[in-house]
Amino acid sequence: MNATTEAESTERARRWRLVLGQESNCATLAGSDQAMDSALAALYNRSGGGAGGSGDRGADLSGSAPRVARWLGDIREYFPSSVVRVMQSDAMDRLGLHQMLLEPEMMEAVEPDVHLVGTLLSLNSVMPAEARETAREIVRKVVEDLEKRVAQKTRSEVKGAIDRSTKTHRPRRVADIDWNATIRRNLAHYLPEYNTVIPQTLIGHGRRSQGVQKDVVLAIDQSGSMASSVVYASVFGAVLASMSTLKTSLVVFDTAVVDLTEQLTDPVEVLFGTQLGGGTNINKAIAYSQGLIDRPTDSIFVLISDLYEGGVRAEMLKRVAAMKSAGVQVVVLLALSDEGAPFYDRHNAAALAELGVPAFACTPDVFPELMAAAIQGQPLDAWVDKHLDE
Repeated sequence: MNATTEAESTERARRWRLVLGQESNCATLAGSDQAMDSALAALYNRSGGGAGGSGDRGADLSGSAPRVARWLGDIREYFPSSVVRVMQSDAMDRLGLHQMLLEPEMMEAVEPDVHLVGTLLSLNSVMPAEARETAREIVRKVVEDLEKRVAQKTRSEVKGAIDRSTKTHRPRRVADIDWNATIRRNLAHYLPEYNTVIPQTLIGHGRRSQGVQKDVVLAIDQSGSMASSVVYASVFGAVLASMSTLKTSLVVFDTAVVDLTEQLTDPVEVLFGTQLGGGTNINKAIAYSQGLIDRPTDSIFVLISDLYEGGVRAEMLKRVAAMKSAGVQVVVLLALSDEGAPFYDRHNAAALAELGVPAFACTPDVFPELMAAAIQGQPLDAWVDKHLDE
C-alpha cells in the first residue's frame, strides 16, 4: 500500500468513525475530532442523553439548559453552517423544544429562566414562526423579572456614584463633605494643642443631575458559553440606557461586531438581535468600541468575555493598554451570571492584569456596585479584593 492509498484509507476510517459513533472502533480520534465526536454523540446517541447529556429528557430543560447552550456554541465552532442548521433543527425535535413551545400545558411545566432563554436564542434561526412567538413571550417574561430584580438598585447605585464623581469646594450639605479628602487637604492646619485639624478648605461631592455625565460602552461576547452573561448584560444595558446622565452603547460580537445600541430601549429586541455561538474576535470588538469613545476620561468600557481570543491577541492587549492610558476606566468581566467559576483563558487574563486591568467574574447582584465604583474612578483591583471572593 503506497503512502497516498494509506492516507486515503486512514481518512475513510476517520469519517466512518465519526458517522458510526463511539461504539465503533474503526479509528482513533484525537484533538478537534474528539470534540466533534462528542458534539455529535450528545445529540444523536440516545444513551448520551441528547444535547443536555442526561437521558431522554423531553421538554424538561431545567437542568440541561446550561449544557445545551454550550453545545450550541460548540457545533458552530466545529461544523460548517450548513451542518449546523441541520443539527439545530434536529435538536429542536430531540430536545422536545418544538413540541414544548407549541403546547401551553407543557410550557406550564417548565420554569422559564436565564438558561432557557439562552437555549431559545441559540435556536432562534431554526424555529418556525409560531414557535418563535412563544419563545419571544418566554424571553420577555424572564427579562421583565430580571429588570424588577436589578433596576432599582442599579439606578440608585449609579446615580449616587455620578452625584459624587465631581469634587467641589462648596458642598451644599454636611452629608456631601468628603471628610477623608478634606482632612488630607488641611493637614497643614493641624493644631496639636487641640489635637484636631481646622479645615480652611472643604472638599465635597458635587451633585450634578443635568445632562450626560458618563459614557458607558458594553461589549458582550456572544459565544455559546456566554449565554447567561448575554442575557444579564442586555438587561443591565437597558437599565443604564434609561438613565439620562449616561450615554450607553451596546455591541455584541463573535467574529463580527453588531451594534445594538438602538434596540436598548427593549432588551428583548437586543437579545433576539444576538446570535449565540461561533468564534470570537475580541480585538475587532475593542477596535469598534474605541470608535464609540470620544471622552476617554469620562468613559467606562465594560468587556464581558471568557477571553478566548480568535483574533490578534497582541493587538487586543495593545488596544486595552491604549484605552487605559487615555483615561478610560476599563472593566473586564469573565462572566456576568450566577453560575459560579467560569471557564476562561487564564493566559489572557494574566496579561490584562499586568496592564492594571483585572479580569474577574461578577454576579448580577454585585454589578450595580461595580458600575458605581467604575464611575467614581476607583482602582478596580482593590475593589475586587474587597468585594469579591478570589
